[in-house]
Amino acid sequence: MKLKEIRPEQYARQVLPLTAPLWAGRRTFEQYVAQTLEMAAGGYGRRNYRTIGLYDGAKLVASFKRYERVLRSGSRRLRAVGFGAVFTPPEYRNRGYASVMLASALDGARNDGCDVAYLFSDIRPQFYAELGFRALPSRELVLRADALPWQRLPIAALTPDDWTGVRRCFELTERSRESAFVRSVLVWEWIATRMRHASEHASGHATNLVVRRGRSVRAYVFGVRVPERDTYDLDEYGFAGDGDAATIPALLRAAAGDLRRIAGWLPPENARALLPKGTTRRRKRAIFMMMALRAEHEPLIAAIASAKRGDFCWASDHI
Repeated sequence: MKLKEIRPEQYARQVLPLTAPLWAGRRTFEQYVAQTLEMAAGGYGRRNYRTIGLYDGAKLVASFKRYERVLRSGSRRLRAVGFGAVFTPPEYRNRGYASVMLASALDGARNDGCDVAYLFSDIRPQFYAELGFRALPSRELVLRADALPWQRLPIAALTPDDWTGVRRCFELTERSRESAFVRSVLVWEWIATRMRHASEHASGHATNLVVRRGRSVRAYVFGVRVPERDTYDLDEYGFAGDGDAATIPALLRAAAGDLRRIAGWLPPENARALLPKGTTRRRKRAIFMMMALRAEHEPLIAAIASAKRGDFCWASDHI
């Protein structure tokens, strides 16, 4: 058995027809294929993303998507390898193929100089725990929209010209954190493409707003309005300074409009303090898991696991 890279067009032919019922969501199969190929052809896809298969002879018996990110811990920069869309065709299940595939991939990442591995488990987190991944805080926050203050703000819909300002807000929001994923220009392009695809939400309409002062973006929120659930599903927010941080609750209320609830992943600790308590509960899907590929990084995983007030990353980082 061998691990081999699957070229995007081959992956589209051999794997996507099988995974569409799981992950296509509200997209047609044609959209699912086209968007998957677009992701692979983008700047991030060409440099930091691969589709990998385990072959038993000539048979493709399991597959996954491999992502590379940079994680900062204090002043250090660590190489992080992410695993997504782990899949075994029904006729090959219960034979240990997925375990062999991921164990081999982890060994390869370790030998290649990667420091940590991560994933978001939508199905069977215990399977990944048996491979050495540790489940980390993965929670959801639910708020009453009318519990947030109203404030008159210069609110506008996000435009392509706003992305530089959004990136600056994000960096200023994240600077107080001890550890976090780093977002390069390519990662931002990847996030923007996925938002345009609307691939992360099963329903709803994108409602991404910014607050501008002159030409400068001072705060932003990403999310979708889901009227059938009476909810604004929050993905992320950011702000340029302390005064701008105070606008986030009102910006979220504006995004929710006449919807009753605001729900989303529990924001990281530095941003969590901007919102009232609400209802916090453990997520049943997209459980964040990590593994140290070198013993020296075990304390980092333990520190993330002990986080009480917020999650490690935003929903926008989901793979």
